[in-house]
Amino acid sequence: MKEKQLMDAKAINKFPIREYLAAQGIRPAKDRSYYGLYHSPLREDRTPSMKVDYDKNLWIDYGAGEGGTLIDLVMRMERCSAGEAMRRLEQRISETPAFSFHGYSNPVPPHHESVITIEQICPLENPALLAYLTERSIDLAAARAHCSEVHYRVAGKSYFAIGFRNDAGGWELRNRYFKGCTSKAPTTRRGDYPTCLVFEGFMDYLSFLTFKRNPTPPHNIVVLNSVTNLAKALPFIASHEQVYAYLDNDDAGRKATDELKKACRNLSDQSIHYRPYNDLNDYLRSRLPVKEHRRSRGRKL
Repeated sequence: MKEKQLMDAKAINKFPIREYLAAQGIRPAKDRSYYGLYHSPLREDRTPSMKVDYDKNLWIDYGAGEGGTLIDLVMRMERCSAGEAMRRLEQRISETPAFSFHGYSNPVPPHHESVITIEQICPLENPALLAYLTERSIDLAAARAHCSEVHYRVAGKSYFAIGFRNDAGGWELRNRYFKGCTSKAPTTRRGDYPTCLVFEGFMDYLSFLTFKRNPTPPHNIVVLNSVTNLAKALPFIASHEQVYAYLDNDDAGRKATDELKKACRNLSDQSIHYRPYNDLNDYLRSRLPVKEHRRSRGRKL
């Protein structure tokens, strides 16, 4: 068994680190033919000090004094164990047809349509998904009100995830081992309100609802689902008298907040209330420890 796990780890670590980072919206500040310099996603880093060696497929964060393989990076970025990192990467790799474990001549494959096939949409009741939400300290009633349970297929294999509908009619998908989407678009909730709340991802939106204990706040809502979708949502956001931004405390989040400030008449940057945490869900989890949350909601599962 140990020999098989070692072989699997070696194969997974062949997947290009720069492609993994690109999928997270992280691009090199300086790009050379055989290496890239990045702003470290692991900490506040105004001067790019994380190097990714494209040939060796290794990374090193000079400011933090650490580095390693792709699996090591995923463990640090997604705060998970080695086993969980391998499972998450295996699923992502299965969605990249251009990748081969025997070699990788084209580290950035051409754009291709989603290979996720939706099979079934149903109410959110799967115990594994509810347990994952509980680990994230999310109120289950709020999650059930705004999300669905989505069963889908990738490369002939069946999976299930928490699904959050976007404006393109597609789904943002999330489970313990996977984060992805069937189409790239923001999600808007429109009503007759002069105010708009803007979130980066739907876990942050659910975190806000958990804090407020209100599944239907009296505001219009925009969940970007990625800061790369900001341009699509900006006209609607800017039409409001007052905008409250709950974006991440990282370079991408700060840049998006700056763009909102330029476009909106009145913008309130709410990220100052959950610093030094990276996002609203991290802050929620710090306020509601997992063990305590499980005890308080264990009967509902």
